[in-house]
Amino acid sequence: MGRGKIEIKRIENSTNRQVTYSKRRAGIMKKAKELTVLCDAEVCLMMFSGTGKFSQYISPSTSTKELYDRYQQVLGGASLWQSHYDRMKNYLNKQKDINNKLRREIRQRNGEDLNDLSFQELRGLEQHMEKSLECVRSRKFHVLTSQTDTYKKKIKNHEEQQNSLLREFGGNYALVDQEGDYQDSLGLANGISHIFAFRLQPSHPNLQDQEYGSYDLRLA
Repeated sequence: MGRGKIEIKRIENSTNRQVTYSKRRAGIMKKAKELTVLCDAEVCLMMFSGTGKFSQYISPSTSTKELYDRYQQVLGGASLWQSHYDRMKNYLNKQKDINNKLRREIRQRNGEDLNDLSFQELRGLEQHMEKSLECVRSRKFHVLTSQTDTYKKKIKNHEEQQNSLLREFGGNYALVDQEGDYQDSLGLANGISHIFAFRLQPSHPNLQDQEYGSYDLRLA
């Protein structure tokens, strides 16, 4: 008993539609391969399912580009890429114009290529440069202010560390200029049980050869 005819219309059930597509896709792929082998035909088959899945078959003896080129020849020389090429060419020309304009503005800001500018254009260029100069100066002042504040904070931290160290020693301090005065200053520490002496002098060899007075820090 023969199979009944199937009415060709859209299958409403999505599951049945996908199953039918998979079966018929396999069948048409098989036919394309048979045409390639039996008839020595060059076949290019591309399909997109309802969900967007892509499937294709290309005869082993050719490539997609070769078939596209032959397709263009059959159509009388119409290029499949011409519209895309024209769009890309227009975009490239626009980018070239923008690039040339920017280069010209850079030269003018450097004081070059000014002969063709009118008085109003020169005045506008001057105003733009004045605004740019103000922005540069404002940024420079901000950087200097930030650096100054940073250095002030560092100095304050060092002073706090120094005062903390002095408090840890918990004694009296005297700065002695010369070695003879150092002996005389010992009399100031009478009655104090602990005496500490520190000599501050250059540690660098080149500085020791110069005529710098040595300093002693006495801690009592």
